[in-house]
Amino acid sequence: MASTRNLLELKLPDFDPEVDGIIRQEMLRNEETLNLIASENYPPKSSMKALSSMLSGIYSEGYPGERYYRGLQHIDRLESLALERARRVFGAEHANVQALSGSNANIAAYLGLLQLGDRILSMEIDSGGHLSHGAKVNVVSKMFEVRQYGVDPATGLLDYDAIRAQALEFRPKLIVCGASAYPRTIDFERFARIAREVGALLLADISHIAGLVVAGLHPSPVPHCDVVTTTTHKTLRMTRGALILCRREHAAKIDRAVFPVLQGGPHQSNIAAIAVGLRHLETPEYRQYVRDVVTNARRLAEELLARGLRVVSGGTDNHLLLVDLEPQGIDGDAASIRLEEAHIVVNKNKVPGDKGTAKKPFGIRLGTPAVTTRGMGPAQMTRIAGWVAELLARPADDAVRDRVRDEVRALCREFPIYRPTF
Repeated sequence: MASTRNLLELKLPDFDPEVDGIIRQEMLRNEETLNLIASENYPPKSSMKALSSMLSGIYSEGYPGERYYRGLQHIDRLESLALERARRVFGAEHANVQALSGSNANIAAYLGLLQLGDRILSMEIDSGGHLSHGAKVNVVSKMFEVRQYGVDPATGLLDYDAIRAQALEFRPKLIVCGASAYPRTIDFERFARIAREVGALLLADISHIAGLVVAGLHPSPVPHCDVVTTTTHKTLRMTRGALILCRREHAAKIDRAVFPVLQGGPHQSNIAAIAVGLRHLETPEYRQYVRDVVTNARRLAEELLARGLRVVSGGTDNHLLLVDLEPQGIDGDAASIRLEEAHIVVNKNKVPGDKGTAKKPFGIRLGTPAVTTRGMGPAQMTRIAGWVAELLARPADDAVRDRVRDEVRALCREFPIYRPTF
């Protein structure tokens, strides 16, 4: 018994220095790197504290007041609090906080709203959609009949008339809007009109722009859609998880699709972290942060354009931008590797009309949520744009790479992620 209690009390560095060392190395990598991954961010310490709490060991199948285990009165209060905050923040009639990820949230919504084999019209991944919207390699395309719409290859913008024509011809049961790589405002009201015209339900995946919706910088899909899904770790700046918001009429079907159809017991430690994160969303400081994210993204796009790079659609309305590297003759994979060598991290990404492959597309995606969390502003975006342009213009010049890497690390020291670093 004594030895068991000793194991419970040991801290990570004492019990498993190998894992502790890897975590610390990753913390150092982040501190010394400009993270321009549009889908990543740094959550508040308060949320991470909730995530690593005793709740990690709790099993709580079911929903508040309807559990299959005893001893969950405090867990019911916790999940109810998270649900109340989610409904209030987004103005939704119903919320579910148990989905483990954005993909799970989307699949649960499909299972709740549709029958297997029903038709879905969604955005193709090459134009900015997500795997879980029904890409050929994803399970969704095996469960449902999926047809996909794209963007105008010349402008990089959604063509709502073309989408309407597809919907009228295909007659889907569900239309999915929202994107993982689309830099412009999405007209959810227009999508709703199309859905009503063809008798389809409408789902919006706002995983990337949820923070902008909360801050009033992007029109909300909630008044127009049957279901809205989002991850929690991008512009919302929480730990990783997901939210499902829906109209009251769909609540029972959505909840049942999450549990017991798709998942078992929820991760209450992350529900606690989401509850804390939702409180962050209601603060003036968070709203200002999102405004700064958008300001930084626009400055980054402007500066890259000024340096001769081709920015898809000519700029951005949100937190991300796409750069078409075909004129530079360098693919996105090679570009992302070279940038990472200089401690600037982006992801390779297909762009409209891309002649490359998924593994070697001609685009890269950049985002400003993480660098804005560090406190960086427009002046730093100008410097970053200069480094990116220089590295892409001279991808084989190791001297340029080494100089930029040293300058990037110096800038990162001016803007530590957490104070003090832990």
